[in-house]
Amino acid sequence: MGQDLSYLLGGLRIPTRSVFISYHHENDQHYCDALSRVAGAYQLFRDRTLRNKIDSTNPEYVIQQIRDKYITGSSCTMVLCGPETYKRRYVDWETKATLDKEHGIIAVQLPNLPVNAIGKVTIPQRLSQNIESGYALWEHWDDLTLSADRFKHYIEEAVARSNSHLFKSKIVNPWEIKKQNG
Repeated sequence: MGQDLSYLLGGLRIPTRSVFISYHHENDQHYCDALSRVAGAYQLFRDRTLRNKIDSTNPEYVIQQIRDKYITGSSCTMVLCGPETYKRRYVDWETKATLDKEHGIIAVQLPNLPVNAIGKVTIPQRLSQNIESGYALWEHWDDLTLSADRFKHYIEEAVARSNSHLFKSKIVNPWEIKKQNG
């Protein structure tokens, strides 16, 4: 028989999910690499991350390629939120494609994300609106990486939300796509 692609969580066998990771490659690659190492060691998820840019100047084509080749077949998207994530057009496009597919989203506050004097952070607008609506999860890096069970729990929560008509009605995705970085 083939490899058992499931995980025991709270006494229940949970299938191993496919997770797309969206992040600012230049600043936050080491966080993505760390997640991939942990996920591989504990068989938490199969990584469907886009490793290289899609060679096109047509944003609609790029979004379609992301949606068809990376988001389709994944269980949820994890958006790693660092200091410049809100400026990145690919993060916006990947979030849009995820919401178009009605997949779950976990937004992760990385340790390098600045917090202002009143405890606020700056993250992509499309992502922020879906956290505020209750569709997307907002978790801190330290909580997510505390244990394999906790990590898996957040993935399962995002998947459950994406399968719920109540939560699907909370998706907010009306904006034009981000045309350029910055």
